[in-house]
Order: sequence, then C-alpha cells, then structure tokens
Amino acid sequence: DLVLNPTETDVVQVVREMTDGYGCDVYIEATGSGKSVVQGLHMIRKLGTFVEFSVFQQPVTVDWTIIGDSKELDILGAHCSPHTYAVAIRMLRQGLLPMEKILSHSLPLAEFRKGMELAADSLGSLKVTLEP
Repeated sequence: DLVLNPTETDVVQVVREMTDGYGCDVYIEATGSGKSVVQGLHMIRKLGTFVEFSVFQQPVTVDWTIIGDSKELDILGAHCSPHTYAVAIRMLRQGLLPMEKILSHSLPLAEFRKGMELAADSLGSLKVTLEP
C-alpha cells in the first residue's frame, strides 16, 4: 500500500512511474475535490475504470475527450454509503469509533457560521460538529 499527498507530490507522475507509464487500472475518487477528478483522468490507463464516490460543493468540469476519445474509460457512480447509517449510529453508541481521531473541531451551536467556514476549509478541518 502507498499513500500519496497531492499537496506535496505529483501523484500522476508517481503513478505513471510506478506502472512504467501505463497508469492505474481503477481510480476511485472519494475526496470531493475537482482537482482529484482531473488527476484521476490523467493517471488512469486506457480502458480503465473511474469510480466517482464523492459529493462536490461546486460543479466540476473536465475534458471529455480524455474519457471517450483518448482513453475509452468506464465511468461509474457510487452511492454514498447505502445501508450504513444504522451501522454507524450503532457503532457510535457502542463507543467503537475513534472519534478523537475523526473530529477536528467541536463548537457550540451558536458558532454555526464559524463551523461552516471550518468545514468548508478542507485543509484546516476533518469533521466539524455543532453541539446544542
């Protein structure tokens, strides 16, 4: 397994080097960042599979010639976590999730505007909660 930080590394170049220029077979975009979509299109191999598993704040525009003409990709959309909410709530109730590692900020409900700003800053926060 390998983890790459796209703010520190040219991830497209690293994947291409690792695969002798071939590219990855499957790319799963789960960040919600438009840049990640573009990176994926450039690092995936011809006839590869691109899976979109995100919710975006803004519309994302890409060069469709990469998808059809250049690479002939299979594009799949994935539903964000079907049938998982009940499981997640049960795990929260049972204390099975490491919330201290997941929550980056906890604010009183009166500071909801600050919470929204923090949540929108993907580099400055992970998960923000508001407490009544």
